[in-house]
Amino acid sequence: MKTKAAVAIAAGKPLEIMEVDLGGPREGEVLVEIKATGICHTDEFTLSGADPEGIFPSILGHEGAGIVVDIGPGVTSVRKGDHVIPLYTPECRQCPSCLSRKTNLCTAIRATQGQGLMPDGTSRFSAGGEKIFHYMGCSTFSNFTVLPEIAVAKVNPDAPFDKICYIGCGVTTGIGAVINTAKVEPGATAIVFGLGGIGLNVIQGLRLVGADMIVGVDLNNEKKAWGERFGMTHFVNPKEIDGDIVPYLVNMTKRGADQIGGADYTFDCTGSVKAMRQALESCHRGWGQSIIIGVAGAGQEIATRPFQLVTGRVWKGTAFGGARGRTDVPKIVDWYIAGKIEIDPMITHRLKIEEINKGFDLMHEGKSIRTVVVY
Repeated sequence: MKTKAAVAIAAGKPLEIMEVDLGGPREGEVLVEIKATGICHTDEFTLSGADPEGIFPSILGHEGAGIVVDIGPGVTSVRKGDHVIPLYTPECRQCPSCLSRKTNLCTAIRATQGQGLMPDGTSRFSAGGEKIFHYMGCSTFSNFTVLPEIAVAKVNPDAPFDKICYIGCGVTTGIGAVINTAKVEPGATAIVFGLGGIGLNVIQGLRLVGADMIVGVDLNNEKKAWGERFGMTHFVNPKEIDGDIVPYLVNMTKRGADQIGGADYTFDCTGSVKAMRQALESCHRGWGQSIIIGVAGAGQEIATRPFQLVTGRVWKGTAFGGARGRTDVPKIVDWYIAGKIEIDPMITHRLKIEEINKGFDLMHEGKSIRTVVVY
């Protein structure tokens, strides 16, 4: 079949809107009509050429929502007409990682997914007889896409596509980092570095679990109002602080008889290795946890004095917020429907597929929290 798609021809080049060929679903695969897709910083990371796993030409996009229009042989968990969210982190429920219950990083299709291919080692996309690669197993910048059955989450059909597509990455990553990775308890103190789409969802997650003091750190003062809207209690712009921000934050988080200071939990949502170090060192000695969410550039490394770790601070990383896609994503959609979490205010721009490059411009200019492309 034919489908309209925004194709990444080469690194650093604008996406090209074209009609491409899409093969039907094979064994264990589903064909999904994507109704809406978010534009995420990870898409930009790959398009820029900074992603060491970036492959071209490819169809980017991994934050989508749509309807199953066909299924291949052997598919049992979804059927035609189901509303689904594609999962760049699948959940097969059978590999050693899934069975361990210690991680959400399913390994069932990791090798082929990293090569831009379907599990059988081939691509479903082509143009003029030339292969086009898949992206993160999703390729939601195409009106239609094919995914493995284990990489789609069946969700409540009452939820609007142009909102829940954001749950395919940003919402789940931020809220999940709080609930699944850090396991933040009520009354905790927390610092969030970077108040973009991920950071705001971390703040929302902290509010959801009952954190007491939620400090947002960002270089853009316009983010203060955004943070407060989702539960932030204090805001710090590092450019307005005299000297090192770490002692400032440590002093700021002293409470009651505790004169040591430092947050119980910190979250880096920037991808800056400098901010990652600041986040760790802003933790409380003895028990502070710092969660790395942001993706740093290829070849970059993090550093701190070992004494920071010897004295009880913990560095953790998280992918997709530690969420098990097919199990947890439907729950988060239900939270949205029930009003437990907000998404609508974060969708700051809606575009057509023909305007998708404008969405990247808005991201670069810091004018959008999340831009959604609606087919």
